[in-house]
Amino acid sequence: MKNILSLLLVITLFYSCDHSKDQKYVSKSSGNINNLVVVSDNQLWENNVGEAIRDILAAPVEGLSKEEPQFSMNQMPTQVFSGFAKKNRTVLKIEKGKEAGTKIAIDAFAKPQTMVVISGQTNEEIINEIKNNALKIVNAFKKEEIKEKQRRISKSLFNDDQLQKKLGLSMRFPTAYRVAKHEDDFFWLRRDIATGTVDIMLYEVPLSSIRVGDSTVSDIVRLRDSVGKIYIEGPVEGSYMATENAFSPFISKAIIDNKPAFETKGLWDVKNAFMSGPFINYAIEDRVNKRYIIVEGYVFAPSVAKREYVFELESIIKSLAIK
Repeated sequence: MKNILSLLLVITLFYSCDHSKDQKYVSKSSGNINNLVVVSDNQLWENNVGEAIRDILAAPVEGLSKEEPQFSMNQMPTQVFSGFAKKNRTVLKIEKGKEAGTKIAIDAFAKPQTMVVISGQTNEEIINEIKNNALKIVNAFKKEEIKEKQRRISKSLFNDDQLQKKLGLSMRFPTAYRVAKHEDDFFWLRRDIATGTVDIMLYEVPLSSIRVGDSTVSDIVRLRDSVGKIYIEGPVEGSYMATENAFSPFISKAIIDNKPAFETKGLWDVKNAFMSGPFINYAIEDRVNKRYIIVEGYVFAPSVAKREYVFELESIIKSLAIK
């Protein structure tokens, strides 16, 4: 019996060692959400190469009343990019003196990790790579950060059975939110923060409610203003939430749950009251059920930065799945 057990142990150890040769251990990544490490020589960072990087990755977030950069960045010289520094979740690496190119490396030094490597023989070649691949670079980092935010949210999820029953959809959001109002097919979710609230609205409208073309943004504004007047009352009698007229919303196309959607970003205010903030609105086309699902997140947080709150809302909304 002892001989049999010894033989089994030897076989197990041999099998494990043989297969471990093909496996590369990658440590866990770290870093705050929307914080990039930029690896480049100091001279490059301080001249026109660094300026091109900042123009793309530190561009203001659309739809905020005060400018906040899309990403916060920390630069480090190439020679110190080792050890713990390599564990950052998002890395932009500049390599001068090599063939021009832009490559995206996944989990190169840690997991999860997205590293964008931009190379060129000269400053001009590197700058051209940055500019020509701007959207690709931003999307790569943003995809990683949304995935990480959704992972953190998933640690403590709210039970969304009501959404599934009434609207036929699921959405992953944390237990820090509560259902503030539920009337018919309208849901208003809220999370209290130190300086105000972070809110989400969900409802459905017929496909005919939004015309595709020049009228799209005006239709979306009209819908959100009518819903705000009915459901989102202000602090004084006769006040309600609406779109701020002085600020033209940004609108673009998006994909949510593999379905076409309109993404609208702008500012809201409360009529007859001094309250305002940013919103992000998605009109998701559900052609099977002949409707648009409208999901909107907005923030009320006077005198504080709002980038991370809006990013949280975007990450939550992008988890939506129509059943």
